[in-house]
Amino acid sequence: MKARIAVRLRPDVLDPQGKAIGQALEILGFSGVNNVRQGKLIEFDLDAASASSAEEQVRGMCEKLLANPVIEDYEIEITA
Repeated sequence: MKARIAVRLRPDVLDPQGKAIGQALEILGFSGVNNVRQGKLIEFDLDAASASSAEEQVRGMCEKLLANPVIEDYEIEITA
């Protein structure tokens, strides 16, 4: 199975990196870009019997290591 996890700061958490990216884009002449949020994408292969088993394992990984559940949300995508 292949796992893809997108981790983002929750909407109510300030994102100074996103703000810096937005400002840099404006300086470079890219107008109309607003509310930039920066996150991370984690991908890996996982040995699992089923997609639901893989998702359960990945959810545990997110809660314990890959994301900070206090300030971050995450989305899991599992493919064969």
